[in-house]
Parts: sequence; structure tokens; C-alpha cells
Amino acid sequence: MTSTDEILFGYDHTQGIVAVEVGPETATIYRRVDGAMTTQDEPFKRWILATERHDLADSEWTELDGEDYRFLAEFPNEKTYNSARYVLRDAHAAHIAYPTAAKQYLARTGRTLFKGMAFDDVVRMQLDIETLGLYPDRSENEIFMVAIKDNRGFETIITGDESKILKETVAILRERDPDVIEGHNIYDFDLTYLVARAKYRGIRLAFGRDGSEVTFGAKQQCAIGYYSRPFTPAHIHGRHVIDTLLSVQRWDISRASLSSYSLKSVARAFGIAEDDREIIPHDQIAREWKTNPDRVRKYCLQDVRETDLLAGIVCPYEFYLAQMVPDTYGHGATSGTGEKINSIFIRHYLKRGCAIPEQSEQKSLPGGYTEVRNTGVIEHIVKCDVESLYPSIMLTKKIKPKSDTLDMFLPALADLVQRRLSAKRKAKETHSREHDYWDGLQSAFKILINSFYGYLAGPFNFNDYEAAARVTTTGQKLVKLIVEELEKTGSLVVEVDTDGVYFRPPDGIDSEQDEVNYIERIGSALPEGIRLAHDGRYKAMISLKIKNYVVESYDGKKTFRGSALRSRSDEPFGRDFITNAAEYLLHGEKDKVHALYQSIAQKINDGQLGVDEFARRERITEKTLHSAGKKRLAQAVGKDAKVGEYVSIYQKNDGAIGLAKNYSHDEDRHHLLDKLYKFANRLREAFGDDFDSMFPKPSAKTRSETAGQQSLGLFD
Repeated sequence: MTSTDEILFGYDHTQGIVAVEVGPETATIYRRVDGAMTTQDEPFKRWILATERHDLADSEWTELDGEDYRFLAEFPNEKTYNSARYVLRDAHAAHIAYPTAAKQYLARTGRTLFKGMAFDDVVRMQLDIETLGLYPDRSENEIFMVAIKDNRGFETIITGDESKILKETVAILRERDPDVIEGHNIYDFDLTYLVARAKYRGIRLAFGRDGSEVTFGAKQQCAIGYYSRPFTPAHIHGRHVIDTLLSVQRWDISRASLSSYSLKSVARAFGIAEDDREIIPHDQIAREWKTNPDRVRKYCLQDVRETDLLAGIVCPYEFYLAQMVPDTYGHGATSGTGEKINSIFIRHYLKRGCAIPEQSEQKSLPGGYTEVRNTGVIEHIVKCDVESLYPSIMLTKKIKPKSDTLDMFLPALADLVQRRLSAKRKAKETHSREHDYWDGLQSAFKILINSFYGYLAGPFNFNDYEAAARVTTTGQKLVKLIVEELEKTGSLVVEVDTDGVYFRPPDGIDSEQDEVNYIERIGSALPEGIRLAHDGRYKAMISLKIKNYVVESYDGKKTFRGSALRSRSDEPFGRDFITNAAEYLLHGEKDKVHALYQSIAQKINDGQLGVDEFARRERITEKTLHSAGKKRLAQAVGKDAKVGEYVSIYQKNDGAIGLAKNYSHDEDRHHLLDKLYKFANRLREAFGDDFDSMFPKPSAKTRSETAGQQSLGLFD
């Protein structure tokens, strides 16, 4: 019987592979052996899976055991493989062809990257550039500075003539020979800008290990939870590119703890910004370079230092997943977890000579049990949580895909659970680099474990909607049982969300240990293998709508959850209002919220809000420039706007959209008053019947009076 180690980590145990590059007929393997780089070339045949044989030139066919994708075609070189893909595509023939040759190689050889390595065993380099403009196709928008750092103690600033900067950047990168190049927005800014300026100067940006230049693929979507973000992938031969702007968004998807993903904001939130951190608005950097160059040097160097520290927080789990998943580190850092699990399963089935099933037909599924039972401000809140609810149900109820003829699904899941428990234990017992290794590994295991249910219910080869439905309906019953037991014993249930419950415990449950003991008693009613755990305690909670709440811990830390409370599209004055209002509410000071509301309304009426307080930051997309619904914004940004650029905008008193940089005290104050009311309305449940009297909706009379004052110049 195949071991779960072989299923999860592949059947080839070669250590230290840091990159794989596939040429027309051979694969080049880059390895770090005792810190030194070695290369090895070996023949490799590209492959395609199909549901039937096809007459494809120079193809070698193998029939696999089973149904559906049971024919494996292999090709002697890249040319014949590409020709076969075009034939199958034009014939609309069902087939599986991986997007990259490196992924094909790893899946067929059973190898994975970084085996036997910790996150900082690879050479990681951080890169940041400073420019005289945002558009590299304009001759005057030169690169005037490049900062480079790596995790081997090297850091430098390159300045001078642009051609010199580009040549030195290439020379340093090739000398330091990084395995990974990291940058914040490196895909859609730094690398694209460097390539454009190198082309303009006639310089080869030979970043590749083989001396090749940077190339770009077609625009792709980076999977970020239930949504995605477009980016243009860059390929550097023998190296991986990691964009920490995308990585931190993926890291935050389950936490929702960051209000901005800009490098400076994230660094402050994570506590990794230096005490003397320089902050220079982007549109002032070029001017500052002329008057205070040392300040800009420090600013740029701090950028790469923060990128290094940020990557150390948000990237290790992707690194350790690459030790299991047959894919490159760079591609894995933008792909979804379901795709990763699918790759692992396909690798195992191909190794065993078995066919790959077709996806089962998509069906609607029952969701998890979610409900808000009580709203308002409630003190002494405890959260209990069923540990790994869906994975536990699958294991205890033996729920697996019916197409899994090799019976790998549940053993792999059970093994991941045990590996994670072991890694968590070792993380607690160790320190420094060893602790970081085990902590990163347990995070990688956790991500895969929690994705097994999503895999069952997703568009993947071994999916099974009926099995997924059994999981969710079982989960609903278990959580309803927990709610019933809590209420039976005197608790006030506040919110239920799939696998966790927020509640106020009965009188007499005061200390944390009391809470833990109480939850253990509640959990004793659950079936064997389902464990209820204490998952947090809070001084108070503002309960609003499902998945929209604020909790305050006993040390004063506040967590805002839900788009009704925190949205990155909100104007700053609205975010500040909600933040301060929540502070007052948690301390029983409703009257101060009313006073705050009146104060902001008066500032709006008097024109005392600065443009930076009511302007919104918006990213320009293709829709911005071509959608009828975005016509006002398109008119504001003009014909020179570039897709991917961010602009700061506001609504003018004539209804048009204006750019904040062109602001001339012409904001639409009626609109801002409406926005303020809408911000307050997000907190309606916290005020109950008092809301309408405390926050009257702006009326037609108010509008008329405001318009009259404005016409008399009282708001100038």
C-alpha cells in the first residue's frame, strides 16, 4: 500500500531543488547542496491526458486503469506538444494539460521544490525602485534609484545615470544569485518598469540564471479567498518572483485585520516598521530627491527591509506548501488551495497508472449554519469553536469522493491532521529558526486541511457535491446542538457562524479557566472525534449583522469584522467615525457618538473637512476606461490614465468626479452628509430604538438650507 508520505510529498526524495526549468527536450534542475548551487540536465517528455486516443503527430500513448481521462500522451519535444494542444483545442476535445512545463515535470517525476530546506535556507532578495514618474514609456520618467537587499546580510542603494543603475542592478543580482526575488507590487510596477527602461536604454536585463532576460506572461488572476485580483506574471529563468502585495492579501483573507495593503500601512500594522521610518508621498519623491537625497535613500532602503520582514510573515506557508505540491513557488503563491490539492491527487494517480476522473456536475449546496440571535453592545463574550469542523466530520463519518478508487482522500487528510499536531507541538518546544520552521510547516498543513471540504465542493477532478452536502448538513446539526446546550445551561447566544459561537456565559462563569471548563462540559454532548474548544474571550462585543461585529479583548485590543464596519473603499472620515463610535459604544457612551456625528456634520457643512478626509482611493481597471457605469471616473482620470494606477477621487458639487490633487473646495457636501448618515446607519443595531432620534436622516429641508448657505458663500 502507498504511504501517505508519498501521496502528500511525492515519491522522489531529492533534496534542495530550488528551481526547475524545462527546455524543448530537457529539464534543468537547480539545487542548493551545502549552500552551493548545482545544475543537472535530464531528458523530459511533456504530456497530456485525454478521454480518448487522438491522431497526434509523434505522440506515444499509454492507457491508464479506470475511466474518463484514461489516455496519457507523451511528446518528444515542445514543438510536437504545442501542436497537439492546438489540435485538441480546435477539436474541443476534453483533455488535461498543465499551464507550465515545470509543473508537468514535477507531477510526472514525483519531485517537489525545497525538500529538506527551511524558509531562509533559500537566498531571498528584495528589490525596490524609485522613478521620476509612473509611466516608463515617457523618456523623462527615469529610474533614479534601486534598493537591493538579501537575507545573507547584503544591502545597497544604486544611484546615478539610469544606464549605470540598470547595469549595476543586473550585475549585483547575478553575483548574489538569489533563488527568490521579492517586492511589493513587483509584478505590476518594479519589474515592468525595469524592463521598459532597460529596453529604452538598449540594455539586456539579464536576470535569469542562464543569462536570459525577464519575460512576461498573459494577465492572470491571483486567487484571494473567494475573489481574485489580476496581475501580469513575470518569469525569470531559474528564480521565483514573489509579490508581497498579493501575498499579504492572501494572508489576510481569513483574518480581515488590515485596512490597507500598502507597504507602509502593513509594516505599521505588523510592527516591523523602523522607529525613524521615512514617509514620503509618492508624488513628492522626485522633488525630495533633488532637495534631500539622503532622506530618499533611507526611504528606499527601508522599503526593502520591510519587504524582507513582511515576506517572512506572509510567505512561509506557501514556501512549505511547495514542498508538497508539484508546482513552482511563484505560481503556487497565486493559485488556489483547491488547485494545489488537485495537483497532489493527480500526481499520485499517475504514479499508480490510474485514470483521472472527470469533474462531477455542479450542484447547489446547503451552507453552514449562520445566525445573529442578539444585537447591540453585550459584555463578557466568549467564543467556542469546533476544531476543524468539516475535516473532523469527513474523518469521523468517512466521507470521501466516490471517484477516489485508490482511497487516498481520507488517509491523506488524517495524516495532515497528525502532522499538523506534531508540528504545532514542536513549534512550542523550539526557538528561533527551528521554531519558525515548524510554525511555517504547521500553517501549511492547516491550509490544506481546511481546504479538503472546499475541494469536495469545487470544480476539481475528484469533487463530489453529494459528499460535500453530507458534510455541511452534519455540520449544521452539530452547531445547532451546541447552541441548544449553551442556551439550556443559561448562556446568551449572540452569533453563530458555521463552526463557532459567540455567547455570554451564565452567571458564575467568570475566569478564563471557568470558561474552558464550561465549554468542555458543553462539548461532552458532541459525538466522538468532534472537539469543542475555547477560542477567545472578550470584554465586550458590538453585534450588528451576521459576520459584522466589533470585539474588544481584555487588554483593550479591538477587532473589526465585516464589510459593514471596514471597507477599503470607505472615505477616511467615515472609517474614523466608525472607529471612534465603536470605542464610545464599547464603553457605554452613546451620547458621545451622537456628539461626534454632529461635529462631523458641522465640519461638512462648514467646508472644514480636508480633501484627504473625504477622497477615496480607486484603482484604474479596463472597466474604468470602457464601462458606461464608470463614465464619470473615466472623464476625471483622462485619456492618459494607465490600467493598474491608483487615483484619489471625490465627488464635486456639480455631480462630477474630481481628482484630489486638483481639489478647489468644490466638494458635494450634500453627498458627504448622506455618506455620514450611511456610516452611522451601519451601527443601527447598536442603538436600537434610539437610532432614528439620535441620527436623523438628512432631509429635503436640510438640503435646501445647505444649498442656500453654499450659494451665499458661507462654506467657502
